[in-house]
Amino acid sequence: MKTVTLQAPQYAREVMAPTSKSAAHRALIAAAFADTQTVIRMHLSCADIDATADCLIALGAKITRKEGTLTVTPVARDRVIREATLDCGESGSTLRFLLPVCAALGANATFLRRGRLPERPLGPLLDELKRHGLCAQEDGALLKTTGLITAGDYRVAANISSQYITGLLFALSLFDAPSTLTLTGKVESAPYIDMTVAALAQFGAKPTTSEQGEIFEIAGYAKQPLCSPGTLFPEGDFSGAAFPLALGAIGPHPVTVKGLSLPSLQGDSEILSLLSRFGAKVTVDRDAVTVSPAPLYGIEIGAEQIPDLVPILSVVAAAAAGTTHITGAARLRLKESDRLAAVSAFLRVMGANITEEEDGLLIVGTKKLNGGRIDACGDHRIAMSAAVAAALTDEAVVIPNAACVAKSYPTFFEDVIFPTETERSNI
Repeated sequence: MKTVTLQAPQYAREVMAPTSKSAAHRALIAAAFADTQTVIRMHLSCADIDATADCLIALGAKITRKEGTLTVTPVARDRVIREATLDCGESGSTLRFLLPVCAALGANATFLRRGRLPERPLGPLLDELKRHGLCAQEDGALLKTTGLITAGDYRVAANISSQYITGLLFALSLFDAPSTLTLTGKVESAPYIDMTVAALAQFGAKPTTSEQGEIFEIAGYAKQPLCSPGTLFPEGDFSGAAFPLALGAIGPHPVTVKGLSLPSLQGDSEILSLLSRFGAKVTVDRDAVTVSPAPLYGIEIGAEQIPDLVPILSVVAAAAAGTTHITGAARLRLKESDRLAAVSAFLRVMGANITEEEDGLLIVGTKKLNGGRIDACGDHRIAMSAAVAAALTDEAVVIPNAACVAKSYPTFFEDVIFPTETERSNI
């Protein structure tokens, strides 16, 4: 799928949420070093989840893929492949989670990084790993690591990426001896740290935290070995569901997304509260959420804990009366694209009144947009946001390289934008 052209497209009324990337990454890593086999039931995989699975296979785990399931046969910590090449694709989670894990296992690893991944920050994590004995050398898209880190006291900045913290929590859980992890600075994307703690708890290795939550105590494998729960059912992905849910707010009819868990530790479950604040009607019935159109009004949004929602929230803001101000989103400049610049660019092409700021966006709603040719910058969330924005125009919206949605939601166009068999055949 190279180019998608949308003109008065048809939209699904009911969608099954893809499996949460965040939950699946964590389940795979814990399962790969557990005591026995784990079955992970998946509604939909994606390129990022596949990258983590392939990297764990490169370390010696066995992962069997069948439709709807991933069966993980673990590798013992002392039998990990010592010279391993790990292709992380464009997945920041895969790289940042497995870099500390490989260091804890003593695996000499060559990490392959694609797209903008070599440009995304690793410094604070690498510096702390080097302080504990890791040697690392970057050569363009390659990152080569050697050495073995040991149990002890670790510190990492918490205001750059929660993925550093997740990687270290997994790594420290693999040592026999206890360790501590101290977070410095303001914690951003805190819900994803909570997801990591919950994933370790599912395998019997939950870390304990200080009252303020800035210090983690990890007992280590000798006292808390990773024990498989048998079968896991990772929840639906609110990050992916945000796109059809937003369609329900700005499109021609209500949209229901099934397979979502409420309450959820996923930070992006905040999409429900935010759409309600815009004025959309949001109803929850067990695992299904329905969003219905209603008059929308601009709001203030602090994006520190929900950066991935900013592109689609910007589209909703363009349809809302008044002004929406999004702040606390500077980290978006370091994603698959500079997302603040990319969102601003594609919405300006479509006629939106949008101003790019250093750490956010100022959007004055115009309700209707124009068509145009959109540069998604190879970024899955930009491509999906532009497709949703097509609901606000009667003119054609052309999205080249729309295949980039495979990073998180490979069936997005089939499931959400082209729900009929005839329209699917034209992709």
